[in-house]
Amino acid sequence: MNFALFLFLLLSVTGLVWLVEIFVLQKRRPKERKQPWWVEYSVSFFPVILIVFLLRSFLVEPFKIPSGSMIPTLLIGDFILVNKFTYGIRLPVLNVKVVELNSPKRGDVMVFRYPADPSLDYIKRVVGLPGDRVEYRDKRLWINGTEAPRTPLPDYESRERLQFYPRYLETLGEARHEIILEKEAAGFPGRGPDFGLSANCDYNSGGLACTVPPGHYFVMGDNRDNSSDSRVWGFVPDANIVGKAFFIWLNLGELGRFGSFR
Repeated sequence: MNFALFLFLLLSVTGLVWLVEIFVLQKRRPKERKQPWWVEYSVSFFPVILIVFLLRSFLVEPFKIPSGSMIPTLLIGDFILVNKFTYGIRLPVLNVKVVELNSPKRGDVMVFRYPADPSLDYIKRVVGLPGDRVEYRDKRLWINGTEAPRTPLPDYESRERLQFYPRYLETLGEARHEIILEKEAAGFPGRGPDFGLSANCDYNSGGLACTVPPGHYFVMGDNRDNSSDSRVWGFVPDANIVGKAFFIWLNLGELGRFGSFR
């Protein structure tokens, strides 16, 4: 379900009823007669729906993390806020950018519409920018020929799987973040079906190397061996960007995670 479209249609209907009530119906209605129920509800809810629509479309939008691909940064069940304007102002529903602002940076945690099915929202970390040469071989990441620095940390304990995983502090530009790996897992999740710009990537048994095309981004999950990302299904076009994740506001299973993500 496209919630943005549903909200826009609801706003349009209640707004139309509100206008008709203000300029037509109330002038014709006898003072002693009450508003019809559908007019009363529309007039009451229109301002609320308008505020929600504007906040969600241009300022912040809430999301819930459905999978473990961003562990240890984001856990299943985290409710996060996404900044909708930091990468430019876009028209609601159409998602067409009308005002250029900032561009995604390496290390940003970005929400976007999944290229293979735009009805789905994905969240991953930006690794490669337009024009970058991204290589991921033997569980090591290189950007434009330089290996991304990483420092070993104490193992990560997964409460869901009751296992420990090697954990590292990785640096991408000015961003430092944790990643986890699996000792027994292959070097990368595996190549998916050919995508539109798959010719920009070279695959072999050790991993892959991709040149990010103009207007696109290469993204990966922090749970490197359990993430379906650009290594599998390709690049994220700028037109699919939703916004930048920046804040955890709730996790019903771990209340202490409030505000633990920047």
